[in-house]
Amino acid sequence: MKALRTLTGIACAAFLSVIALSGPAASQETLPSWNDTAAKQRIIDFVKATTTEGGNGYVAPQDRIAVFDNDGTLWTEQPFYIQLGFILDRVKALAPEHPEWKTKEPFKSILAGDLKGIAKGGEKGIVEMGMATHAGMTTDEFNKIVTEWFITAKHPKTGKLYTEMTFLPMRELLDYLRANGFATYIVSGGGVEFMRPVTEKLYGIPPQQVVGSTITTQYAIVDDVPVLRRLPKIDFIDDGPGKPVGINKFIGRRPIFVAGNSDGDYEMLRWVTAAEGHGFAMIVHHTDADREYAYDRQSPFGKLDKALDEATRRNWLVVDMKEDWRKVFAFEP
Repeated sequence: MKALRTLTGIACAAFLSVIALSGPAASQETLPSWNDTAAKQRIIDFVKATTTEGGNGYVAPQDRIAVFDNDGTLWTEQPFYIQLGFILDRVKALAPEHPEWKTKEPFKSILAGDLKGIAKGGEKGIVEMGMATHAGMTTDEFNKIVTEWFITAKHPKTGKLYTEMTFLPMRELLDYLRANGFATYIVSGGGVEFMRPVTEKLYGIPPQQVVGSTITTQYAIVDDVPVLRRLPKIDFIDDGPGKPVGINKFIGRRPIFVAGNSDGDYEMLRWVTAAEGHGFAMIVHHTDADREYAYDRQSPFGKLDKALDEATRRNWLVVDMKEDWRKVFAFEP
């Protein structure tokens, strides 16, 4: 009898374990840095619907593609894009070798600390500045410069390393989606070779799952060693209407989940939610001036205007950073 009771207990425990693992985790066990608001519940409901076999919303694992903007969605973009911070440092370091930059834009604005003047160039302007300061070197040389910069570069407001300025709730969301069979990608207007050295460590997203803006590269032989040399020519701008194009070109499947934070993500949000069946879109709305920044329609970086106006009509989830997130950064007490 004792052996029978033991076996029965083991069987019950196993059964309960199967129940616990048969679907997405309950809301109180997931997304711990999110407050228990309607926003969190909508995300959980979507994941439950798409992963429950036999349900109307079920999506096969191979089609569970989730794409995320990076600047302002996964890490902070104020008071300027992190990649712009990198370029600012590089321009200042190289300025003594380029006296012509004192009168030539956008370098004149950079050296004068004129962020509004710099912002007028948008993502394209940033790529052009990146070309001016880093074209001619190999991809390996550029990777080394970026990697070393991230080791010491700090955010001007918090004094924290830029690698610490990622949004904890969004990292939890990435983990939650992957735990439920989603493949996660970054689709960003930032330079792809600037992001790839750090995305796997920061977000668990490997380099091959990062889509971004690119400059032209060319195969060459240097001292009998094959290299890829960066040329001073824009290849692709992965921003605005370029984002759906980039997804189609580099991922090859239409995502069913998309997250962004600005009008630069508008076309991506529209494209994902225009597909038949489930298409979930969310916007990170920066409303917390104390823990991060509060901005939207008038911001020179990460402007959110048109997408915010249309969010309700298009059933896009607007995540209020102040109300929906218990914590913003991991370093918060």
